[in-house]
Amino acid sequence: MARIYPFRAWRYNPSTVRLDEVVTQPYDKISPAMQQAYYRRSPHNLVRIILGLPELFDADGRENVYTRAGRDFRAWRDEGVLIQEKEPCVMAYAQRFTVPGSTTVKERRGFIALGKLQEYADRVVFRHEQTLSKPKSDRLNLLKATRAHFGQIFMLYSDPSAAVERILFDEFPCGSYSRGECGEQTYYQGKSGPADAEVTDEYGVLHRIWRISDAATINLLTTAMADKKLIIADGHHRYETALNYAKEFDEHRGERAEHSAQRLPQPAYPEAAAMMTFVNMDSDGLVILPTHRVVHSLEGFDAARFRNAAEEFFSTEMLAGTDAADYVKTLAEQKGTAFVAVTQEGALLLKARPDAVAKALKDVPERQRQLDLTQLHAILLDRLLGLDAEKVREQTNIRYLRDANEAVEQVQPTTAGGRGEANVTFLTNPVTMEQLKEVAFAGEVMPQKSTDFYPKLLSGLAIYALE
Repeated sequence: MARIYPFRAWRYNPSTVRLDEVVTQPYDKISPAMQQAYYRRSPHNLVRIILGLPELFDADGRENVYTRAGRDFRAWRDEGVLIQEKEPCVMAYAQRFTVPGSTTVKERRGFIALGKLQEYADRVVFRHEQTLSKPKSDRLNLLKATRAHFGQIFMLYSDPSAAVERILFDEFPCGSYSRGECGEQTYYQGKSGPADAEVTDEYGVLHRIWRISDAATINLLTTAMADKKLIIADGHHRYETALNYAKEFDEHRGERAEHSAQRLPQPAYPEAAAMMTFVNMDSDGLVILPTHRVVHSLEGFDAARFRNAAEEFFSTEMLAGTDAADYVKTLAEQKGTAFVAVTQEGALLLKARPDAVAKALKDVPERQRQLDLTQLHAILLDRLLGLDAEKVREQTNIRYLRDANEAVEQVQPTTAGGRGEANVTFLTNPVTMEQLKEVAFAGEVMPQKSTDFYPKLLSGLAIYALE
């Protein structure tokens, strides 16, 4: 069963700092330019803890990004930059955003709470993609140094009737927004009235949270979630890191009382849970974007030889122009598995030859074989370019980018306005929610970085300290 718990979150003190100056995107979505911008924004910006600049070591070398993160976290609590909730609570969380590449406005709703860390074998929490070695090592070092969780693991649960959302939110007409901004849509207000905190991020996403400390409401919520199975949407590395860290502590102290009218549920011990945001996978507010692959530093890469080798498994067609938006539009119009491969020689539309692909992937389970990214990784990356699973895990020759323009720019020659620093970029279509559910609940996994849920959950809205 899925177990959730309220907690006494640490939050930024509004009398000391402005929220828009200190919150960040998740650590793995912070580019070097964003990192520098966050540093300039505030001396208390969370980037200094979750993704510190290594060049700022002390001259004597006794400090590193992790020890400094632990020091800053302690100092910010001592100085009152961060303050702790007086009582355990969960937080209703709403994100209002425009879908990238469109004028459609959506609102995604969920709640922030602690979630019990459980083995995948328990078939309560399901992953949907492979993980990478370096991020898990990095996050473990940070967790050990700070003894805290600063970002929420993004969890999906199924609730077609939206019963959980009704516990947390009251519907109300557009009201405070003009008709031009939200049309006939309905937005939501937390049970506790106006938002306790709100902030608009660099992508124009409005984030709002409401504290809910009422014991009856929390117990109702924990009961409603008890029969849910959870899929990790974002945060596989942090989940597995937290789970492994929990194993270092005594797991034999026995579960505390989980549920009663007089007391709120709580984890068996602090390390046994992590901070999570729970969102209904059946809601209209879920948007999945593609994650494009940029392959670089290959010895002897030749675009013509690559095209000839790809012809065994994919039909190929040269695309006119150099505009990434045109490539993405063409790709979205295709039926069946397709990719756009961009090299310094131009762009190729690759469309799968089903019989050839089926033969090449005969040892791969059928539901996996049908996935675009499985074909990309197993055939194009591994078989044709020599990037086996180990190289992909270690990210020796591959980068993952959401922005198609940036991905194309990295490979296009400087004479065409590009950077000419990569061998080939693969533009992909997004995974669907149905594909994700089918793979995850079957106990299988997709390749790394298969999904990009938009928008991301802001880091710094709440912090779970283990001590």
